[in-house]
This record gives sequence, structure tokens and C-alpha cells, in this order.
Amino acid sequence: MPDWVSLCVVISLLISLVTVAGYILYSGLLTDIIVLTGSPPVKKITFAYKFKEGPYKNCGQLFKESHSIGPKLSCIGVFYDDPKKVPGPQCRYAVGSILSEGKNQADVELLKSYETSGFNVFSFPEVTHVVATSFPHRTHLSVILGVRRVYPRLEHYIKERRLCAHPFLQIYREGQIQFMAPLARQGDFYVPEIRPVERRLSEQEELHSDSEVSDSNSEYSSGSGVLLSDSRGTSLAASSVHSVPIQDQGDRNNRGRSSRGTSFKDLDWEQTGGQQAEREEPLHGDSNQKSLEAPTQEWWGAVGGEE
Repeated sequence: MPDWVSLCVVISLLISLVTVAGYILYSGLLTDIIVLTGSPPVKKITFAYKFKEGPYKNCGQLFKESHSIGPKLSCIGVFYDDPKKVPGPQCRYAVGSILSEGKNQADVELLKSYETSGFNVFSFPEVTHVVATSFPHRTHLSVILGVRRVYPRLEHYIKERRLCAHPFLQIYREGQIQFMAPLARQGDFYVPEIRPVERRLSEQEELHSDSEVSDSNSEYSSGSGVLLSDSRGTSLAASSVHSVPIQDQGDRNNRGRSSRGTSFKDLDWEQTGGQQAEREEPLHGDSNQKSLEAPTQEWWGAVGGEE
């Protein structure tokens, strides 16, 4: 083989390698991931969705279907289970598109189109406290890189601060993938297809937590933090639900208050204007809800649905 042919082959290979490397870098391989606790990236939203059970890697088809109906709308995925603890066929998720946000009204024609295609409609409330971060959405590879890089960071952040954050949302809009998990009113983020018993227990737990917060504020007026319930691994499946005597709950809460706690004053609270929150507000969540710890590589809501 002539020398000039060998040289051309080598140059072609180098160009290919540089192109691939550039594509991966552009997709977000080295993007900084900053996890914060603060205001959510979205307000109250109304969205069309389809609920499914199965491996999360199969959700890409729903993203495609939803995007084809409303290509200008932001897509959203809500993931309820930890695939490291729940078998793939039993993992639950909802995927769709955001029809309206805040006080805006949904487009009637789009709403009819989604309903005609078998989508349901549901609303999530605006909450004040979420764990959130973002990742650039520039290519299809960005989705894979984002999920595989973001969730380990979220898991570390949540466990280190002993937060109760679930379910996990992915919102695709304006060239970004917004990751968030609410720290309050988690039961309101469970679509109606989730078993009613789970929603009821979630609401009861939230009322119980609110009562505890009120009691602790009067008892600990000196400003000490309230321990956050660390029960994200507790399942709400009917077979595993068990009652706990109220006295025992109180004992555990009293013991918890004497140990290390977490409050918003201790977190990286960021408002839109970048100001630190002045008041200390205890965190609480639906500790009895089937929890969703951050997954690693096997959990990714790929728009293309391919690994």
C-alpha cells in the first residue's frame, strides 16, 4: 500500500475520533452538575400523560408519541420506583407533555388531540421546596449522559442531607433537562393510576408530619432543627404496610430530635434572585410512600428509548 494511502487512512481515523469526541463533549460529558434545594423550575402544571408499568428504558416510545402530538410543548416524565429495588416489569412511570403552566390555559385543540390519542390529563401543584438540577439537552446522547450522571449526584445529595424527596421528574424544555424531586406534598405528584391506598397513606403521613412540625416549633422555640424522617426505603405495597403504635412513633421522634437534623437553613437554598432564605423551615415528606432512591445506569428516560 502506498504511503499516501496509509496517511489518508490515518488522517480519516483521527478525524473520526475527533468528531466522536467532540460530539460526546458537546452532549454534556464534562458539564458541571450543581444540585440545589430551593424553588422548583416549574409552577403548577397541567399535563397530558400515559401511565405505564415496565422497565424505564422502554419509556422512550411514549416520549416520541407525546412529542409528535405537541411538538412545541415541553415533555415530562415522572418516575415512581427505584429499579434497583423494584423489578423492571413493576416499575411505574408517567410520560407526556405539559399543556399549561401557572395561570395559563391549555390549548383546547391540543387537549382534545391528546385525549383522542388515549392520554389522560392531570395537574401537579406548585411547591416551594424541591431538590433540583439541570443538564443540557443538545443531542439524543445528552439524555443518556444526563440521567447516568445526574442521578448519582442527586442520590448523594439527598442521602447526605437525609431528605425525603420523591417522585423524580424529568422536564425537557428550552434545551435543558430539568431534574427535580419535591420535598413536600409528594402525594399530589402521584397520578390517579397509582393505587388509591398509596395516595391515602401519603396524605395521612403529610398531615401527621404537619402536626409534628407544629408541635416541634412550639417545643423547640430556640430554633433547633427538626429531624427529617429517613424512611425513603419504606414500601407502601399492601403486603408490607404495618401499623406502628403512636407511643413508639413519639419515642422515635423524640430520639430523632436529639440527633442530627436537617432544615432549610442548613441547605443550599437558592431563590430565583439568588438570595438566601431567612427563615428556618423544617423539611418533611411522605415517608411511607413507596420511595424512589436515585438510580444509576439502568434508569434513564431516554427520548429515543435505546440504551
